[in-house]
Amino acid sequence: MATYVVTGVSRGIGYAFLTELSKDSKNTVIGLVRDKATTLKKISEDPQMKGRSNFHILEGDVTNYESLKKAAAETSSITGGAIDYLIGNAGYVPLYDAYDPVGYLSSTNPKETEEDLRKCFEVNVIGQVHLITLFLPLILKGKAKKVVSVTSGLADLDFTNQFDVFTGSLYSMSKAAMNMAIAKFSAQYKQDGVLFLSVCPGMVEVGHYAESTPEELQKLGGLMAKFAKYKPDFSGPVSPEVAVRDMKAVWEKTSVENGDGGAFLSQYGNKQWL
Repeated sequence: MATYVVTGVSRGIGYAFLTELSKDSKNTVIGLVRDKATTLKKISEDPQMKGRSNFHILEGDVTNYESLKKAAAETSSITGGAIDYLIGNAGYVPLYDAYDPVGYLSSTNPKETEEDLRKCFEVNVIGQVHLITLFLPLILKGKAKKVVSVTSGLADLDFTNQFDVFTGSLYSMSKAAMNMAIAKFSAQYKQDGVLFLSVCPGMVEVGHYAESTPEELQKLGGLMAKFAKYKPDFSGPVSPEVAVRDMKAVWEKTSVENGDGGAFLSQYGNKQWL
């Protein structure tokens, strides 16, 4: 029996967290979304969620402090003041930086680059820091005491430098910053038995590039070629459900006692990103 709070459960990996974690009727899953009504409608039309009553959908926007504060209070009322897991899944993944290097973006569109970078940090860093801070009192009263931030292998310096991965620059910067934030939280709360982790789900098919132009797909092909060089047997993205099961296996086998606090890990529990 465990109580989970997951942000961004309206779609993609977040929705897979909701469906996978609520399979066990002994679990309680609380999902935070910006649009509660639309999410509830989606759930009501999903056959696999039929008959499940062990989940709650709350409104919670990671870019709105008061919204998160209210969600934390509502969660406390539901759970009796304690949760076991906090999963920071909600994030901003821009398409703006998906195809071209940062130098090109910054020199040709400085204003848009600044705006997009600012949004990356507002959602992927500042919002996550507020999320953790507001829900930490509930984590401290829980049994598992685990905080997981969904990150990206693109934030890894060695991988970036070894394979000259220049795409996704703004997103990668924000995820690298959040990885450090997780390490800093861990340094503070490790003594209280709280495990903080940054876990990458791997490459997941969530329709991110569904509307890419032929030119953009060609540029994306260059990244795929680097992925193939990194892992010759790479067969493409996995489903959100597989990604969730992989990440769950990682956080279940890691602990403060084993020295895992603040770690930045792949879906395999190491630094193998694909």
